[in-house]
Amino acid sequence: MTQISFLPAKEWKLNSNTRQLKIIQKTLSRNRRIFLEYNEFRKKIFSELTPKDSEIILYLIPWLFSINEPTCPGYLQDLNHPFRVYNVEFNKEISNREKSFKKMFGVTKRDTLLKPIQKFYMIQGVYTIGSVGTVNQNSLSDCDIWVCFDKKEFDKAAWNQLNQKVNIIKGWLDNNIKLPVYFFISDVKSIKEGNFGSVDAESSGSAQQLVLKEEFYRTFILICGKIPIWWLLYDKSFKIEYNDALSAINNDTFWEYDLIDFGNIEKIRKSEYFGASLWQFHKFLTSPLKSIIKMVLLKMLLEAPQERLLCHQLREEVFSSANNNFFPDHSLFTMSRILAHYKGRKKELMKFLKMCFYIRCEIKPYDKKQSLKSELTENFFNQYPLEPGAWSALQKFYDWKHNAQIEFGQRLFKFMLQLYREISADNTAVSSKSDERDLTVLGRKISVRYLKKKYKISILQKPTRKLNLSVLTFKLNGDEWQTFPSDDTTFPIISSKNVIENIAFIVWNNLFVENWIQMHPNPFSITLQEIINLGKRIKIFFGTYETLDIELSDYLKKEQISKMLIVVGFDKSPWNEQSRNYGLVYLNNWGELYVRWFNSTKNFEAFLRDLCKDQKNIIISKYLKRNTTSFEKNIAQPKKFVFPSIKT
Repeated sequence: MTQISFLPAKEWKLNSNTRQLKIIQKTLSRNRRIFLEYNEFRKKIFSELTPKDSEIILYLIPWLFSINEPTCPGYLQDLNHPFRVYNVEFNKEISNREKSFKKMFGVTKRDTLLKPIQKFYMIQGVYTIGSVGTVNQNSLSDCDIWVCFDKKEFDKAAWNQLNQKVNIIKGWLDNNIKLPVYFFISDVKSIKEGNFGSVDAESSGSAQQLVLKEEFYRTFILICGKIPIWWLLYDKSFKIEYNDALSAINNDTFWEYDLIDFGNIEKIRKSEYFGASLWQFHKFLTSPLKSIIKMVLLKMLLEAPQERLLCHQLREEVFSSANNNFFPDHSLFTMSRILAHYKGRKKELMKFLKMCFYIRCEIKPYDKKQSLKSELTENFFNQYPLEPGAWSALQKFYDWKHNAQIEFGQRLFKFMLQLYREISADNTAVSSKSDERDLTVLGRKISVRYLKKKYKISILQKPTRKLNLSVLTFKLNGDEWQTFPSDDTTFPIISSKNVIENIAFIVWNNLFVENWIQMHPNPFSITLQEIINLGKRIKIFFGTYETLDIELSDYLKKEQISKMLIVVGFDKSPWNEQSRNYGLVYLNNWGELYVRWFNSTKNFEAFLRDLCKDQKNIIISKYLKRNTTSFEKNIAQPKKFVFPSIKT
């Protein structure tokens, strides 16, 4: 009879733990290889869409961070110790390009500038976050880059010098590439804890700690440095716990060293999604096509906060696609999840959202230089087809007449308002005091963009930053001044009895280009040059609604005038010394521009007295045609009503 021996329980447990450790280590190593393939796939899309800029961002930037040469951007004369991006000297793509980099900046040294050194400050990793390297990247995209370091390894002097180096490199990038680049220097511990600083500069909503971390994990490209451990924690057969993975990595038997712990992410509170949606509403007012998709996504997440996070779903999709020709594109992946969630519901919004996505992607189906993007988007729209006829129409979107583009922008704004109302009404229970303040601010910001008021210059709801407009023509039609695109008199952009209102309108909506203004003959003394001169003056004094920088706190204050331009006798004969016509262009602290017109000095005086009664520190400027013989006499009259406390 065979005797069976049993291991003690303690020894059996040790053996079991060892087996589990080895399984996790093998899984992480396998997933590391797949992740790097996926990362190269993202880089390939980036390189296809912007060959020159992507070359600089993906390879030149980490090289510049890791050297300190007098002729190269980022050079610091008094650098204590050099910086070095982790593993940069072993990056073959960077090494292969170093010769051309040195030639670019006139470096004559033969040897590599990345030779081993004993003492340096380690940059743990450099990463993009957002739409670059996806089909969603377009001509208006920017590139946010995280430069990650370990605060424990840096003293104050090193921190300051890293900031200096980054700022110098950014200055060079601003002057040498088209793609706007923004750097965010982040401490590894802060990322792990979800501490990304204040978001008050753009919105006051709830803390968005995990929302931003989820977006990072879902959208980043590793430029150079360490791979976030979180990305490797997937196996279709069993779940790898985050702490078990950390134990496996920290074990002496593990052979992969290029991993970094940015922390786990499993669930996100509904209140965070709500705060993020309020922040995204702010962003909508400047980037509508981009933000409408993100707002619908956040609404979906608010409706199903217990669902698996999108970054988890994408990670699974990436590792499940490892044997295919293509990896998933995260922007297409996100859109497919939105459309699947709302299948059979919100049909009009989903139809419109697909149109927005198509325009946002700037798809060029016959462009051989963007073959990868074309194939990916074609597969997507085969699965989620557009309405009949929409495909060909959207391909020519930037050639649509301006009125059709504005109508599309109005639909966009209408859907945004609908989402704003629904999200605000459905989530009052999770809102905080800062959310309530944000709702007040948002309400007023929306009012500035949408609400019509007497004498107020309206804002065109542009779906993109540029409309299909070139030359603008001023024409007097009866007693109304009309402004048309070129000679097409079918749809005037604006009609008004006061030509100053037309001028202010095109300036405020960022349509004013000095060389693109023309005018039909008219019986008044107004000349084309005077229209251009006044337009230039308004633009210099007020700017445009797109460039205006309003502090969020100003929306919580009482409405008051901040700037005022007095225009004297603009449409009267310059030889008429009895002229007493006054135009008034003024801006309030909420960013609303108004134009008034007065036919008598008495009425103008009364309005000024009433307007300025309780307001201080108004910045006032004056404009009068310089060929007017009575210039000083006419301008002296309104100056009498400007109180001493008002700046001039």
